[in-house]
Amino acid sequence: MKILIVEDEEKLARFTELELMHEGYETAKAFDGRTGLEMAESGEYDLILLDIMLPGLNGIEVLRRIRKNSDVPVILLTARDSVMDKVSGLDTGADDYITKPFDIEELLARIRAALRKKTPSAEVSSLLTSGLLTLDTASHIVKYDGKTIELTNREFGLLKKLLENKSVVLSRETLLDDVWGFDYVGETNVVDVYIRYIRSKIDDVFGVKIIQTVRGVGYVIRE
Repeated sequence: MKILIVEDEEKLARFTELELMHEGYETAKAFDGRTGLEMAESGEYDLILLDIMLPGLNGIEVLRRIRKNSDVPVILLTARDSVMDKVSGLDTGADDYITKPFDIEELLARIRAALRKKTPSAEVSSLLTSGLLTLDTASHIVKYDGKTIELTNREFGLLKKLLENKSVVLSRETLLDDVWGFDYVGETNVVDVYIRYIRSKIDDVFGVKIIQTVRGVGYVIRE
């Protein structure tokens, strides 16, 4: 496995590189956004560690451009710690988010989780439904009454999890574990933020109530 580290703090980049090499990973480094983007676009890497505050081109813009052509796992490294910063990074297409300073064991666990998700599996095309709502896991298309709904990857994953467990109330912690990854560390109300996003695109538009809130427990989709 080969990992690209895009980090302008050279000492931190070197420390991370040494730890990854010790774990058996191949590594490469870039110290600014433009160089990191050029290297990422080569397609040689199995995962990218990407700092947000980079010279030349910030990490969010680098990620946005990577996502135009690649679904390589990306873990954001940043000193920022607010919920909205996390939402912004994840919504742009990041697979995970870790706040500096971080414990190297936590970073390694997040890397392993991201790489596991990327491992190809024999997924069979499946259509999940609830009333007039359909979600196709193969084509990644969501429709309500035949009208296509544009969802981000994270919104799609959250809705998919709820549809796979119809009539089962899922807690925020369960949704974080299954959609964001069990290594996720952060506020559980990021789930609430994404539920609001989904509702604004489905419930508010079509005048329905797809996702129900069970106070003190979590969320559920019922027929």
